[in-house]
Amino acid sequence: MAAKEWTVLIRITEEGDETRARAELTAPGSSMTVFGRGAARRNPIDRPVPEIGAELAVSRALEDLALRVHDVVTNDIVELTGPVDPSHRTL
Repeated sequence: MAAKEWTVLIRITEEGDETRARAELTAPGSSMTVFGRGAARRNPIDRPVPEIGAELAVSRALEDLALRVHDVVTNDIVELTGPVDPSHRTL
């Protein structure tokens, strides 16, 4: 089986004590492009470790991206198979 690779591009911007991250996933050979966003506000005690804000904003952007990709997949499944009967859901 051939491996597939998807790349996530993350852009981080900082303005004052606010850090924002945007994660962009484009599936090769598909028209699917999904974005996730995250933000963090620097706490004054974080000043010695400034990358904490970027790390937190990126983690939130990736979490948002994962939820949005899940929504895309769920919508694709519903289009193909019809709505899911909630009484038949499994965990």
